[in-house]
Amino acid sequence: MEVIIAPDRHKAALLVARIVAKELRADPRLVLGLATGRTMERVYACLVDLHRGEGLDFSVCSTFNLDEYIGIPADHPCSYRRYMDEHLFAQVNVAPGRTHLPDGMAPDLGAECRRYESLIQAAGGIGLQLLGIGSDGHIGFNEPLSALRSRTREKALTPSTLEQNAPMFGGDPAAVPRRAITMGVGTILDSRRCLMLVTGESKAAILAKAVEGPITSMVTASALQLHPRCQVVVDEEAAAHLQGIDYYRWIFANEPEWAEFRGA
Repeated sequence: MEVIIAPDRHKAALLVARIVAKELRADPRLVLGLATGRTMERVYACLVDLHRGEGLDFSVCSTFNLDEYIGIPADHPCSYRRYMDEHLFAQVNVAPGRTHLPDGMAPDLGAECRRYESLIQAAGGIGLQLLGIGSDGHIGFNEPLSALRSRTREKALTPSTLEQNAPMFGGDPAAVPRRAITMGVGTILDSRRCLMLVTGESKAAILAKAVEGPITSMVTASALQLHPRCQVVVDEEAAAHLQGIDYYRWIFANEPEWAEFRGA
């Protein structure tokens, strides 16, 4: 795992977008794993700018989102399908048939979870997985005590997750669906590269646990320590509790692979 510290949240998001753009240019058929949430909105805005200003091409890539709420249709204002359409899909040249999210309205949710796993495998697996982190350390909707080898499945959401997601539902935690379909921790770890973005003071303590603490199902993001190619991009506020902060700065300043990204 590598930690990259950017000066602020905007530059952190731009750095993530530039990493995605480099991977996409190297492999136009890249299979992208996508995340949602307020942190990712800045990344998608940067990718849209790169598409419009530099011709970043999404036409033959494929996308698979981490999760979707159960019980709301794709055209619901708070569905993740609507989120992705608004923030990325409708603003770049990605083919609609190449964009995938779980169907939270499927009559057989177990079959839908198996279908989603099969679609990922048929696409050749996820090449680059974007991730955020929840206030309790979850990735996707893999809440505390999720099995670290879990696959796409239904998951009940914790009160803290309902509270965290309430702003998208008018500020009312009671309006947030209680269950979701999510890629499992094992599904995420199968990705060839993971790229997690964490910003803000409120995430500093849980980030330190995920990056520098023990690997535990109580903090599912800690499983990323097992991944052979995982980068975590953070801003100064989110980095505040990291013990290895000086080492992380030295690596980013000196490793040749990061030379083109310094100054982003």
